[in-house]
Amino acid sequence: MILPRYHIDASRIPGAGKGLFLDEAVTAGRIVSAPDAIDRTFRHDEFAAPELAKLKYASARWFEDRYTVSPDWPDECYINHSFQPNGLWHLGFVFALADLPAGTEITVDYRHLLPPGEAEDFADALTGETITGLSWTESLASSTRALAALLGGM
Repeated sequence: MILPRYHIDASRIPGAGKGLFLDEAVTAGRIVSAPDAIDRTFRHDEFAAPELAKLKYASARWFEDRYTVSPDWPDECYINHSFQPNGLWHLGFVFALADLPAGTEITVDYRHLLPPGEAEDFADALTGETITGLSWTESLASSTRALAALLGGM
């Protein structure tokens, strides 16, 4: 669920399609998106099965080697990637990394959502670099440090 008022519109990121934009200002540390309607997770190796393999494009790492699948493409799926995001992905929550004015397009670092070592089908629009999934421990450690720093500064 997305907590602040928002809308979906053409992304300002080249090649990204649509993006999620704030309709109201959000203060640093505020939750932008929180998990809801998660009724099942899948182990990464389960995506080898034909019925799940076709849904891998709609998966996101939740924790360790467990992934959620959102084939209905909820609005949270319009949060695009950036290596310098304004949103922090931490255990399925997205926190505002700074005070964000209305009109801001929300971005997160997709390396937290991908399987370890797996590359995204597209490169980062700003740098051209490959987006490759972090290990679970690296993802959790880095997002925990970033969240602690963010909330410690409040």
